Amino acid sequence: MEYIKGADISTLLEVEKAGGKFYDGGRERELYGILADYGINYVRLRLWNDPYAPDGTPYGAGTNDLCAVTELAKRAKAHGMKILLDYHYSDFWADPGKQILPKAWQNKTVDELEKAVYDYTADTLKNLGQSGVMPDMVQIGNEVTNGLMWPYGSKPEYDNIARFISAGIRAARSVDSSMKIMIHLDNGGRNDLYREWFDNYIKRGEDFDIIGLSYYPFWHGTMESLKNNMDDIAVRYGKDLVIAEVSMGFTMEDYASYEGLKPSERKGMATKPELAAKIEHPMTAEGQCDFLKDLFKIIDEVPDGHGRGFFYWEPAWIPVKGSEWATPAALEYTGEKGPGGNEWANQALFDYGGNALPALRVIKDLDK
Repeated sequence: MEYIKGADISTLLEVEKAGGKFYDGGRERELYGILADYGINYVRLRLWNDPYAPDGTPYGAGTNDLCAVTELAKRAKAHGMKILLDYHYSDFWADPGKQILPKAWQNKTVDELEKAVYDYTADTLKNLGQSGVMPDMVQIGNEVTNGLMWPYGSKPEYDNIARFISAGIRAARSVDSSMKIMIHLDNGGRNDLYREWFDNYIKRGEDFDIIGLSYYPFWHGTMESLKNNMDDIAVRYGKDLVIAEVSMGFTMEDYASYEGLKPSERKGMATKPELAAKIEHPMTAEGQCDFLKDLFKIIDEVPDGHGRGFFYWEPAWIPVKGSEWATPAALEYTGEKGPGGNEWANQALFDYGGNALPALRVIKDLDK
C-alpha cells in the first residue's frame, strides 16, 4: 500500500459557502490545489446518513450527506487524490462518547440493523461508483472504541459490534472485492484498549486490512505511548497502521474576531490553556512543525513497514461565521449542550486568515 499523506477536509463546502478563502504565499488559491502541491495524496471524507432535522434544517459541521461527499470526492479525483470514505452509521458525529442510531433505524432489531448496515454501505458505494468516485478505502465506523450503533452495539457487546462491522465489510467487498478496509479506534496511546478491542473483534469478525488510530496529544497520551502501542499492535495483528486522525495547534490565540459570534454562541474548545498544558510541544507554528516531524518518525519506525501514513484532521476548518461544529437542530438530535461555532481552528494547517502554515512544508518534505 502506498504511503498516505492525507487530510480530512469534510467541512470544506461549508467553510467555502461561509466565505472562507485559502492562500499560499499570499496568493488566493483553491484548497485542493494547495494541498496537492504540498504532497497530499489522499482525502478522508465522513458520511452521515441523514444530517438534517425533520424540517430539513442542516446539522452543520459540513452536513456530510452523500451529495456533499460526492462533490468533495469529485474535486479530489480531479487533483489526482485517492479517497477514504468514513462511515459513521449515524446522522451526525459518532465517536467514543456517542454512537447514535440514524433516525430511520431507531426501531429496528439487531438482525434488521445488520441488514441496514449492509444495504446502506452497498447502496452508497454503488452510487459513488456510478458518479465516478468509488473510494479507494472505506472505514467501517468512526472511532468505534466503545462500539457503534448504541445501545445494541455498545461495548462490551462484541458479538453485535462484530456483526455490524462485518456487515459493512461484506457490503463493501460485494461492490469492490479489492476495497481496502479500515477499522478505526481513538486514543492511540492506549495499548491495553487496542489489545482488548482487536482481540475480541478478530475472534468474531470479518477480516480487514488496516488499523486506524486517532492521536490528539492533549487527549491521547504521550508520543512515546503512541509509539509503544503502534509497535506492539503491528506485530500482534500483522496489519498496516494509519493515523486516521491527528492534529496539533499552531497558536493559543483566540479566534473570536474571525468567527464573529457572541461569546454565548461559540465554543473555542481547542484554545483552552488546560489542553496546551498536557502536551510535549508548544502550540506555535514551529511546535506544530516539530510535532509532525516526530510523528512521522514514529510512523516510519513501526515494525515490518506497517506504518503507512496519516490523515491530518480538518486542516482547512478555518474560523468563519456560518461554519460550526453543531447547529441547534444537531444538538437536539444528539442531546448535547451548545454552543456551536468552530472549536478547532487553532489546530488547522492554515492560519485564521486562511494562509498556509509552515507545517505544510514539513508534509511536502516527507520523503515518502
